[in-house]
Amino acid sequence: MNIFVLLKQVPDTETKIRIKGDKSGIETDGIKWIISPYDEFAIEEALKTKEKIKEGTVTALTLGPDRCVDALRTALAMGCDNAIHIKTDDVLDSLSTSEALAGALKQESPNLIFAGKQAIDNDQGAVFGYVSEFLDMPSASVVVKFELSDDKSSAKVERELEGGSQGVIEMPLPAMIAVDKGINSPRYASLPGIMKAKKKEIKGLSLSDLGVSADASGTTESDFELPPERAAGKIIDGEPAEAVKELVRLLREEAKVI
Repeated sequence: MNIFVLLKQVPDTETKIRIKGDKSGIETDGIKWIISPYDEFAIEEALKTKEKIKEGTVTALTLGPDRCVDALRTALAMGCDNAIHIKTDDVLDSLSTSEALAGALKQESPNLIFAGKQAIDNDQGAVFGYVSEFLDMPSASVVVKFELSDDKSSAKVERELEGGSQGVIEMPLPAMIAVDKGINSPRYASLPGIMKAKKKEIKGLSLSDLGVSADASGTTESDFELPPERAAGKIIDGEPAEAVKELVRLLREEAKVI
């Protein structure tokens, strides 16, 4: 079985974000980059699926500049067999990114594709859907449980619905599965895995190899700004009974929430 995982490299959640002078994006110098956490769940589910059926390969696929190779090395160290890097220094929108990823996947004929339900940098949650449309295959998102049929021709998934309910979907393969947290606990890369990952070849592709132009992106980003700083909190002194009265007054007259 030919299993793929889509990865995105994103700034670490503890990174202090700085806005570019022209407000066109964030400054990338000095940022610690990581695999988007939802994509780590996708890697784990792909590896678990391969281990369960005891056959096939797991290939990690990403798009971006040279630094994205680090994300692929991490995926290889976790247990992925192969890696593909679509190299570009251009900033693509979700649609163009998806077109490039789908172009690479068409060359590989995947049976099953895993991805995170969204990336934690822009939270769009759009790429998995675009890719599945480009590949003309069914997809499901917010997946918290995945089961492959015994004959490996279909899959059953459980996904989160509004209000805490869960829905069950059965779909034929090939298919795209966008996973949510809670589906598994991603493994850590072992020392032998890290050493092996350093020696593995990573297949490189360019946008031109896939017939995609960076100029085709239909959207641009502008006017980035940091959220306003929160106002300092208030400490109410005094005896409990008096403090409660003052708190209620502040909630009514200043905060106007009651």
